[in-house]
Amino acid sequence: MALGKDYATQECSIARALEVVGERWTLLVIRDAFFGVRRYNDFRVHLGIPRAVLAGRLQTLTEQGILDKRRYQQSPPRDEYVLTERGLALWPTLRSLGLWGREHYGEQPLRLFRHATCGTARELGPYGECPDCGTIVPVTDVVMEPGPGLDRDPADPVSRALLRPRRLLQPLEPDPV
Repeated sequence: MALGKDYATQECSIARALEVVGERWTLLVIRDAFFGVRRYNDFRVHLGIPRAVLAGRLQTLTEQGILDKRRYQQSPPRDEYVLTERGLALWPTLRSLGLWGREHYGEQPLRLFRHATCGTARELGPYGECPDCGTIVPVTDVVMEPGPGLDRDPADPVSRALLRPRRLLQPLEPDPV
């Protein structure tokens, strides 16, 4: 029996969410948006994703209200993609999924997430809580730093820019090649 293209027969909020974010590449596009990637070519270069697939994922995420498409240049017309409130609400899911992958697949941390306000040296807990002050840290107050498992000499400019500690959602400006 062939696998269906949707979850129409499932009466489940997880199935409804997977209709939007469950396709291959989608959560990685959203992850990169949290990292500050906003421009089509930066998504494409960092992810190594086919152009048509990326265009489709960005269109779906925009239509579903997860990303907002904003014009940043008129001639030639160029747009960037910014997380909306609906998109920002996915942060705890991405955080948990990343920790699950690290724990169950034995990876060294590729990126560490810390509370910017406290300046703590310790990583956020599994629910996004600061180990020092105990608060659930809003995504706008999270600093991402390279972890010990991250390649320190990546080939693409987006990955190189992500080697510098930075707050999540801060627009990424890769160095020109």
